[in-house]
Amino acid sequence: MSDPATPPRVVIADDQALVRSGFRMILGSAGIPVVGEASDGEEAVAAVLERRPDVVLMDIRMPGIDGLDATRRILAAPAATGCRIIILTTFDLDQYVYAALTAGASGFLLKDVSPEQLIDAVRTVRSGDALLAPSITRRLVERFAPAASAPPAVHGELSELTPRELEVLQMLARGLSNAELATELVLSEATVKTHVARILRKLGLRDRVQAVVLAYQTGLAVAHTSGRD
Repeated sequence: MSDPATPPRVVIADDQALVRSGFRMILGSAGIPVVGEASDGEEAVAAVLERRPDVVLMDIRMPGIDGLDATRRILAAPAATGCRIIILTTFDLDQYVYAALTAGASGFLLKDVSPEQLIDAVRTVRSGDALLAPSITRRLVERFAPAASAPPAVHGELSELTPRELEVLQMLARGLSNAELATELVLSEATVKTHVARILRKLGLRDRVQAVVLAYQTGLAVAHTSGRD
């Protein structure tokens, strides 16, 4: 992928031409090049493999291969290593969004996002950070992930984590920010960031969105249907 100092290269996948052109104009105004467009999932996969973008803006509902299937295909392709996908949706708690997150997407945006938010989102995801606030991710997981019926079991994927890292991962799943983690653990934010980075590296995850999802999927964290922000 390109040097972090250069603008992120973007592919826009949406079946509405007006959405694509609008996003292209917004990103272009910030010096972010759109290197490809697609009107369905099949075109999106082809554009990503050909153009090798840093970030994909992916509509979830498209004709033919939808955005969810396209996301899975892209993230499974060796040629797309390092590519990050932002899901576009009109609903902030869409079941398809949760499915996309479990498939490896790095977050989602509502289609009525402001120009400033769109630009910031592309830059944020390209830098390796999660686009979603942890609390929003938790709401998605609590709504769509089945509640654990048995005591949490530490899966093999988690066996490499230290007790402190497991504690941090559980707190991430509660929706705590780095600042809140630092306060609860009586640590500096820099130390918290180091713990989070180590968790992601050991688990082979892209960002904290996937870390939160994994915490629920493995039973380390348990979804409560009464949980609300």
